[in-house]
Amino acid sequence: MSEQSEMNTSKEKETDTPRGRSLKVLLAGPRGFCAGVDRAIRIVEEAIRCYGAPVYVRHEIVHNRTVVEALEAQGAIFVEELDEVPADGHVVFSAHGVPKTVPAEAERRKLLYVDATCPLVSKVHREAERHYAGGGPESRHILMIGHAGHPEVVGTMGQLPHGAMTLINDAEEARTVQPADQTRLAFITQTTLSVDDTAEIVDILRSRFPLIEGPKREDICYATTNRQAAVKAIAPQCDLVIVIGSPNSSNSQRLREVAERSGASRALLVPKLDAFDWSVLEGVNTLGMTAGASAPEALVQEILAEMAKRYTLVIEEQIVKEENVTFRLPTPLG
Repeated sequence: MSEQSEMNTSKEKETDTPRGRSLKVLLAGPRGFCAGVDRAIRIVEEAIRCYGAPVYVRHEIVHNRTVVEALEAQGAIFVEELDEVPADGHVVFSAHGVPKTVPAEAERRKLLYVDATCPLVSKVHREAERHYAGGGPESRHILMIGHAGHPEVVGTMGQLPHGAMTLINDAEEARTVQPADQTRLAFITQTTLSVDDTAEIVDILRSRFPLIEGPKREDICYATTNRQAAVKAIAPQCDLVIVIGSPNSSNSQRLREVAERSGASRALLVPKLDAFDWSVLEGVNTLGMTAGASAPEALVQEILAEMAKRYTLVIEEQIVKEENVTFRLPTPLG
């Protein structure tokens, strides 16, 4: 199937139990879990199965409280630092990646650990190491495009010695950064950024520093790109777009921003059904819905089921890209 035909794919149905006025719902596709998130969750589940509860997880495995609470119910204990893990504990590192100091500390303490870093984030780590080249004469200073404090940024910058990277948060910083050697530069990006914002920043950097090296395509992952494209496709038709996702989820926040910029009258981030304010649907005739890459599809279906008690829903799914990416589990779980 061609990409154009994929973009025209739609599935329509009307709910069986009409309760009120008609509400058209455009479901963006793809949405929800990506391969990296699915893999990370399975790693925690398999670790619990193999080693028994509890299994400790450093940082939220993915940024979604529903996922975290479900894993806690199975025997996962979430911690922020390794000093919270007992000497005989088993620990999983989150999908966002960790600085090199973290596995080094785990090895020093002889903790058994499993790294659930998304393979696409690990790819960015390897790019950074290649550009750094051990700090030798071929080394390039790296400009990392990303958001300060995000776990993925902390993990990526922690792959290299302090000072080997400079963080670029936005276009303004791209315009003003002054590297010591402007002839030996490279850039990498966080995987969950806005495609459009990142393209603007990259254009600024390439204009200012013509010799800068970077990936053939920005490091933004396929799932982030596809979900933003899907939102762009439905947003102009929508009075409101709801993004299911946690407030600390970068990819979910970017979907909300993309919806607003792409023509939706409004866009809201909703963590789960309990947080949904039904008054926002007043005056809405066409509603768009999507879910961040760390949000389970069950959250979308729960909200739709509750909507069906209040409205006569006409649901249309608009799919811009089919996804069939899978990642293998790491040794010793795979």
